[in-house]
Amino acid sequence: MIVLNKIYTRTGDGGDTALGNGVRVAKHSPRVAAYGTVDEVNATLGLARLHADGEVEAQLSRIQNDLFDVGADLCRPEMEKDAEAEYPPLRVTDEQVAWLESEIDAMTSVLEPLRSFILPGGSALAAHLHLCRTVARRAERATVELAEAEPVNPAAVKYLNRLSDWLFVAARIANDGGKADVLWQPGANR
Repeated sequence: MIVLNKIYTRTGDGGDTALGNGVRVAKHSPRVAAYGTVDEVNATLGLARLHADGEVEAQLSRIQNDLFDVGADLCRPEMEKDAEAEYPPLRVTDEQVAWLESEIDAMTSVLEPLRSFILPGGSALAAHLHLCRTVARRAERATVELAEAEPVNPAAVKYLNRLSDWLFVAARIANDGGKADVLWQPGANR
């Protein structure tokens, strides 16, 4: 159980922070950068939710919760010691990735195929989802970079990769099923 009864602790005033296993690392470490960027994705999703309702709002809520799982996973190194932990560490699962894939497939089935790249924009929700997509891509890059140096749960990497795809397709849905997508016009301003 999590209890946050004091928000500031002063323990990070020297530029370090504690990971989920209690080990202290620099706040600029690749692991902190990865889960910190996941937190940024979550914050942008909170903005997108201001423009969403119904099923999309429920999906965004679920994804925000999943992103806390991703962050919890990334802040806990040493996966090989999971069985020894006092409390079982939270790890992202392939089932969470599969849910994103099934939702992408369902949304894609009602969209016309793209014949051009699209520019971020259109409706307020679509524009926010495109912003979320770019931050999700940055989180994925940070996580892949971390995985080159330290063990990372492969499902966490997959989740971030699928999330950016989900956000792209959801932005098209938010643009009147793709009818209001803003199409790129190559060389239009030459």
